[in-house]
Amino acid sequence: MEEAIAKAGALIEAMEYIRNFRGRIVVVKLGGSVLDDAQLERKLLTDVAFMNTVGMQPIVVHGGGKAINRAMNDGGLEPVWVQGRRYTDEPTLTIVEHTLVHKVNAPICETLTELGCEPMGLHSLGSCVLFAETLRLAGENGRKLDLGLVGQVVGVNAGLLKTLCEAGTIPVIATVAQDNRGGKLNVNADSAAGKVAAAVCAEKLVVVSDTHGILRDLKDPASRVSSADETQIKEMIDSGIITDAMFPKVEACLTALEGGVRKAHIIDGRIPHSLLLEIYTDKGIGTQIIKSGDRRKTTADRRKTKDRRRS
Repeated sequence: MEEAIAKAGALIEAMEYIRNFRGRIVVVKLGGSVLDDAQLERKLLTDVAFMNTVGMQPIVVHGGGKAINRAMNDGGLEPVWVQGRRYTDEPTLTIVEHTLVHKVNAPICETLTELGCEPMGLHSLGSCVLFAETLRLAGENGRKLDLGLVGQVVGVNAGLLKTLCEAGTIPVIATVAQDNRGGKLNVNADSAAGKVAAAVCAEKLVVVSDTHGILRDLKDPASRVSSADETQIKEMIDSGIITDAMFPKVEACLTALEGGVRKAHIIDGRIPHSLLLEIYTDKGIGTQIIKSGDRRKTTADRRKTKDRRRS
């Protein structure tokens, strides 16, 4: 009986969030170990299916770095990294595209279909919604570093994404983009997710990662930053708290907020139902990032921010 009452209580707690987020777009970026564990991936996609069932409009953006590394090794290619980004020549791009489309995107769509949803894979071998230009990073002495066929997203087919969402379809986006000449470019999945969220004016961007969120001390999970605004995030970047693998995730969140997204979240996908816990409960389990001085909050959001500051 107590267990049943607890479940009912959880549903009541979620009710206000469900009501407030009905009909709103939420962009979910999947990556890291989530995509390497079939059971973990299915649990997260079950959360996405729940969101879709109760009236939210999820968009999934995914990477697949570890799967690409394995495919390159199988093909006898050694990955080359330039400032943390994969140097991409033609053979590498062929592997990246094949892996993302056939080994990652297709299984995600198959699982969502099994869960009763109607997904649509959007990628460079079909309907591509990402458009990019060649990325050049700054090197020493002002020289530009050549990354090969690596791009930065400069355009998103937001109209198609919104149309699919309104029809109840879940867009699933693989992160190879088209350039203005019809060529293809490998783009960072975190950055792409931030651009997508901004383009569709999403309610939220949720970056699913392998960490509990932003930690003030990487060796102490209890040092998680529960809630921060843009100003605080930039201070943590300047002070060196946010570095390395966390930086592109935070950068994607800031891109989304600058584009009008109300909130961005970084959560640990290894925690069961982390996606639902972050969106549909008062305290959440990851790090939420909001615009500095933003006062546009629903009743549920105000309670959530208040509870997070207490924790």
